[in-house]
Amino acid sequence: MSQFLMDTPQAERKLFLRDVIGELLEDGHIDNEQAEQFLMPARSTTLDIHPLVIIAQQEWKDKLPPHKILNLENLTQWLAGRAGLPYLRIDPLKVDVTSVTRVMSAAYANRYKILPVKVDKESVTIATAEPFIRAWENELSHATNLSIKRVIASPIDIPKYLNEFYSVSHSMRRATDEADEKAIPGVANFEQLVELGKSGRLDTNDESVVHIVDWLLQYAFEQRASDIHMEPRRDVGNIRFRIDGALHLVYEMPTPVMAVVTSRIKVLGRMDVVEKRRPQDGRIKTKTPGGNEIELRLSIMPTAFGEKLVMRIFNPDVLVKDLTALGFSEKDIERWNNMVSQPHGIVLVTGPTGSGKTTTLYSTLRQLAKPEVNVCTVEDPIEMVMPEFNQMQVQHNIGLDFATGVRTLMRQDPDIIMVGEIRDKETAQMAIQAALTGHLVLSTLHTNDVAGAIPRLREIGVPAYLINATVIGIMAQRLVRTLCPHCKQPTEVDAMAWQNLTSPWKINGQHEYYGPQGCDECRHTGFMGRVGIYELMPLTSNLRQNITPDSDAESIRKLAVKEGMTQLRISGARKIAMGITTIEEVIKVVPPDNEL
Repeated sequence: MSQFLMDTPQAERKLFLRDVIGELLEDGHIDNEQAEQFLMPARSTTLDIHPLVIIAQQEWKDKLPPHKILNLENLTQWLAGRAGLPYLRIDPLKVDVTSVTRVMSAAYANRYKILPVKVDKESVTIATAEPFIRAWENELSHATNLSIKRVIASPIDIPKYLNEFYSVSHSMRRATDEADEKAIPGVANFEQLVELGKSGRLDTNDESVVHIVDWLLQYAFEQRASDIHMEPRRDVGNIRFRIDGALHLVYEMPTPVMAVVTSRIKVLGRMDVVEKRRPQDGRIKTKTPGGNEIELRLSIMPTAFGEKLVMRIFNPDVLVKDLTALGFSEKDIERWNNMVSQPHGIVLVTGPTGSGKTTTLYSTLRQLAKPEVNVCTVEDPIEMVMPEFNQMQVQHNIGLDFATGVRTLMRQDPDIIMVGEIRDKETAQMAIQAALTGHLVLSTLHTNDVAGAIPRLREIGVPAYLINATVIGIMAQRLVRTLCPHCKQPTEVDAMAWQNLTSPWKINGQHEYYGPQGCDECRHTGFMGRVGIYELMPLTSNLRQNITPDSDAESIRKLAVKEGMTQLRISGARKIAMGITTIEEVIKVVPPDNEL
């Protein structure tokens, strides 16, 4: 062990650039030429920047196999190994901010550049990027009566999360104290505390409340959340993020504070703050830490303990993706583009809520919205305001429903019309009328697969001959989680499950089966992001001849397969064979027997 890593009184000092460079050279990660750049006297001056950050900026390639780039994460892992301490990549989703910020003051944490990341009855885990400064260890152990566990973390993450955790904790305590001070006399439970919001005794414009809302939104953007759930309970309110389709509990907020935070968000969404008995919808436009504009769709629902708020996050970057990035195969792209390039007719997208139908339609409309084309939509609600086309919001309270909206759009000289959803006979009739009069109509329908869309239209009241005359094609889709590219590992697939999923077909080509492993990049879930699986059914002349008032979904499905349709489960199986996802993920959304 070298002198600068020895656990002696002389080692009680900061890391210096010259020392770190010398150790990297000694370990063989860099060569003499690289080391000389930093060992010159001019570079030996003390900077208020951690040496690992300076070295990471050089983007050197490691001289040792597998020759990774010496980025900050790899350098921090090296330092942890040299110091004989565990490495930790701080995951804010797994940190109990309220508990860890009680361990020490923000001033003390800033003084030693340390951050508590976990605390239990017996110990506290402290993250540091200075493994040889330990003066605080005995002090903290005596003050807290807890044993100290040290871990090495990124010198950039520690100050970032130190500021974030303590800032949010301070705002939360301040808001809670104000709620206590301004509480109604005799308040004993949350139902009465909710009255604070109604009475205005806790101001939604208070600095602490504003800070909590700003932190919540920025935190969600950083974590790639698609939805934010704020759920009031009797004692504490839960804040959960949906990331890659799964919900994660990220914070527990005092119930009176959650009520005021919800009111603040309602103000931003231009909703009625006083009304707490009825559902409400709203919209917020804000920016990510990187400066990109983001829209959030708000939905309020009254519950037993207050108002439950869900904010759906719409990222415009997703809509810039081409069909390949969304998960379409080359054959799917060819069929889909052929369907939506027709001058008139109806194209339907089916699937449950949250299956990506809106993303597919918006991405398609952006491609179709040329300067010479008039694209109009009628939606409930408008998922995302887009500059490329004209959007109308359904408002049932004034009699503006889908059917009325389509009727209005017909007078607007449209070329392409997108109807948010065909729910009833009147809307279906207007969509058919638009298709028959020379317009391309795109819409969604809530059925489980493409074959079920035909009986569904007949149930709504559309006769078979009009389906044959107007419907160009139907697509069904689902979203499956994709394996983390940083940690996925080759694996053996369950032969019986694979047979059940693919039978009676065979998947051609080379199979590369992978399974989830879990790493810091994917928060140890083994998955990162989602991709679509699709089945497309263009209505061929043979299919049209067999769509009758008596035809059922099963007979239509069998005929469509004979016509070359790839079923959802086969689309999913191909993603498995390509090493993109797992058989378990596909079976979650498409059972092997396809009886959905």
